[in-house]
Amino acid sequence: MDVVNWQEIRLLLSALEESTITELTLELKDFRLTLRKGIPAAAVTESMSPPPAPVAAAPPPPAPAEAAPTGRKSTPSHWVDVTAPMVGTFYSAPAPGEADFVRNGERVNKGQTLCIIEAMKLMNELEAETAGVVTEILVSNGQSVEFGQVLMRLDPTG
Repeated sequence: MDVVNWQEIRLLLSALEESTITELTLELKDFRLTLRKGIPAAAVTESMSPPPAPVAAAPPPPAPAEAAPTGRKSTPSHWVDVTAPMVGTFYSAPAPGEADFVRNGERVNKGQTLCIIEAMKLMNELEAETAGVVTEILVSNGQSVEFGQVLMRLDPTG
C-alpha cells in the first residue's frame, strides 16, 4: 500500500473547505478517500466492491471574519488582485538562486508567469490574467499561502 501523507490530506481538506467543490476523490493503488462537503456522513451510502471508500464530511466553511482596520491606505479600485488559486507554498522564482519572475514596478504581459504555487508536490505556474505593472508583492518567497489570499497587485493602466 502507498504511504498516506496526512499533511497532504490536511491540505486537501483545507482546499475543499475553501472551494465551491462539493466532492473530491483521491485514489492510490490500495487506497481510496472520498471527501464530501455539505452532506452528513450518515446520509452517504455507496455500494462498492472490494471494501467501501472511507468517507469524511468536511464542515461547512466558516463565515467570513470582519476585516480589521490595518492602518494602511486603501488601494486604488482599478488595481487587479492576483490571488492564490489553492493552498500551497509561494515561490517567486523558478528555482533557488534564480531571478524572480517579477519585481515591484515591473511591467508584465497577459499570460506571463508571475510565480509558482507548490501544492502536493506539484509546481503550478500562476500567469497574469491582464497586462500591467506590478504595484505590490504581498508575500515572501517560500511563504505558505491560503486559497484566495492576495499575492500581488497589478495596475492595468500603468
